[in-house]
Amino acid sequence: MRRLFWLAMGVTIGVLVVRKLSAAAEKMTPAGIGGSIAEGLRDLADAIGDFGADVRAAMAEREDELRTGTGLDAPLPEAGQAQLPGRHATDR
Repeated sequence: MRRLFWLAMGVTIGVLVVRKLSAAAEKMTPAGIGGSIAEGLRDLADAIGDFGADVRAAMAEREDELRTGTGLDAPLPEAGQAQLPGRHATDR
């Protein structure tokens, strides 16, 4: 019974080692290296896209803050209500 256990253990370890070595050898082939580079470039493109989206969102938020702070989005005054700075209605 012990011999059967150790035999099964040896076969299992052998299979795992062979699979690991085969995977490592596959990564070293030109196709494997090309696949790794392609995957890396895909990840880089995704990261750049996410960064761009974050920058655009921050720009829009900051633009809203600036527009609110400067009053650029305020409604225009009605005709006759607009006055120049430093002038009063009684100065006419």
